[in-house]
Amino acid sequence: MNDNKAATPRLKIYMAGFEVFRPDAVETGIRMKRLCDEYGFEGIFPLDKDIKPQPTKHETATAIFEGNVRLVNRADIVIANLNPFRGSEPDSGTVFECGLAYGLGKKLYGFVTDRRTMEERLHPDIDPATGLHKDGMTVENFDLPINLMLSVPVTIVEGTLEDALKRLREDLNPSVS
Repeated sequence: MNDNKAATPRLKIYMAGFEVFRPDAVETGIRMKRLCDEYGFEGIFPLDKDIKPQPTKHETATAIFEGNVRLVNRADIVIANLNPFRGSEPDSGTVFECGLAYGLGKKLYGFVTDRRTMEERLHPDIDPATGLHKDGMTVENFDLPINLMLSVPVTIVEGTLEDALKRLREDLNPSVS
């Protein structure tokens, strides 16, 4: 009897997040992909594409956009770093990639280091008399850590990429945990 079965392809995970802006982005991506490998997944990092500078900045931006869309399309699952980036909300590019993945019917996971509700996190900047944020607008209050358009479709884990990978592995193999 021949036990040489074809290997089951590993699920591919696109790791969305602002790590691409780090000075050590390439090394960070390598570490993140190794972590995916440790959990039995194939990691895809946004820099996993060969984009050459184009004649204009806009053409370069378009090439990067199209490359990232191709990478999201290749993935089975997206895990996103939904921590605040340059403000109190997640990186807008990461948010777009989550929306794209949702539209494509992919599973979505995200991680945050602070799972308190938006109202709790923004409380110091909310006027107790009016209930308005310092920007003059209301704060979404559905007991969710980030905007409902992400909190509802994304399985959000408090912690790091590794915590999100652990949760994904548990969800895929509930009897193993």
